[in-house]
Amino acid sequence: MSNATDLELKIAEILIRETRLEDATAETFDPDVDLIEEVGLDSMDLTTVVLVLQDEFKIQIPEDEYPKLTTVRKIAAYVQAQLRT
Repeated sequence: MSNATDLELKIAEILIRETRLEDATAETFDPDVDLIEEVGLDSMDLTTVVLVLQDEFKIQIPEDEYPKLTTVRKIAAYVQAQLRT
């Protein structure tokens, strides 16, 4: 498993909490695993996570961006880009 950044760990924590993933911790969650194909999240799960991320990081994530947010690493990169603007 690749080393996750602090931001990826925070996003993994939010994801695990909001989607009630059992037997998962932020430290063991693979930031490159596909959240839809491999974890089995649906669009409602993803929307819930995105809403929490928007509150947590005080950013806006347009709905048309959701399909790009398929891994914790991609979400972290997106959040980081938003924080820089």
